[in-house]
Amino acid sequence: MIPGTGQAAPPAGAGWAARAGELWRAARSVVLPGHLDAAGCNVPSDRVLDAVAGHLRLERERGGYAAVPDLTPARSALAGLVGAGPRDVAFLESGTAAMAALLGGWRLPPGSRVGHARAEYGSTLMLLHRLAAQRGWQPVELPADGDARLDLDGLRALLAAGLDLVIVSHVASHRGVVQPAEEIGALCRAAGVPLVLDVCQSLGQVEVRGAGASAYVGTSRKWLAGPRGVGFLIVPGLTPAMDAAVPALGGHEWSSERDGPVPLPGAVRFESSEAAVAARAGLGVAVLEHHELGPFAVHAHLADLGRTARGVLDGAGGWRVVEPLDEPSALVTLRPPPGDSAQSAAVRAAEASLLVNVVPTARAPLDLREPVLRVSPPPGTPLETLHALARVLAR
Repeated sequence: MIPGTGQAAPPAGAGWAARAGELWRAARSVVLPGHLDAAGCNVPSDRVLDAVAGHLRLERERGGYAAVPDLTPARSALAGLVGAGPRDVAFLESGTAAMAALLGGWRLPPGSRVGHARAEYGSTLMLLHRLAAQRGWQPVELPADGDARLDLDGLRALLAAGLDLVIVSHVASHRGVVQPAEEIGALCRAAGVPLVLDVCQSLGQVEVRGAGASAYVGTSRKWLAGPRGVGFLIVPGLTPAMDAAVPALGGHEWSSERDGPVPLPGAVRFESSEAAVAARAGLGVAVLEHHELGPFAVHAHLADLGRTARGVLDGAGGWRVVEPLDEPSALVTLRPPPGDSAQSAAVRAAEASLLVNVVPTARAPLDLREPVLRVSPPPGTPLETLHALARVLAR
């Protein structure tokens, strides 16, 4: 067994991780040849597409409410990726909606100190500062090194000085650095401070189990390769102070005794009764497929892809990779040389049938000083695709 993961050790041989990429690719009858934007919107498998379309057909044939599926297997599969249980999972519309539901309903008293990273996602920063202004919370920037990786000694000192909540993006949208989530989680638990771990860019790409966070915020469409329009909360550390920002039928019931809404047990309190159920069904299939491939094998394959991509792209036409070249992620970001720009390179890439992403400064307003080019190869990406992009950057 692999320590801390509950997974069987991989088979011997150098090709076991690459095999995961081959199987991932084989599950898709259509993949854009130059697709290099898994961190934006990945390619769903044929089974995921069939699950979404099949459920929509059922809604048409039986009626929407009569066709509601049992999503317990989907909840269990998601929960298993972080070491939680199915009752800890709530489905929402996106990672942003999940973060808003979680923080918006969290009853922290005025004066509460909320730690966040410099590299935090723009929407989360805006939400946090809006809530701080309304509720008297105090945002506290957590210390980090030049790669925007959290300084664990600095975090320990801030926890000792007094924090009431910590929010960390495991992998940022604009920088492929993997935060030391297991160590961060251990420090927060020792201090009795809840940790919210944003896994939108990590779940399905790197190991998340072992973090021991109080809550995880995630999305379907990135490394899990599910459909758009569905995100999730996983809340193994639910407390009475945590409730949805807006109570709704489906997650709450009316109490005559209390003359008001009462949340239902578990994370379902963060859900509403209305949703794109077909997308939730598709996400469930995508996560089950991830388990079938073997998360450890997928993680290792993507780490190899990321290291290969950085080696091929760093220095091409003067472009420089932002994160360390050996970072164990497949999210690769590049700064332009003088006279070029991320926007111009993305246009040239599109002309060469290559799909990449431009990350604007708004995605990380405290950390980004100029837009960067983001390259995120999905599993099974051919080496020639990366070389084709290097030639585009060199133009």
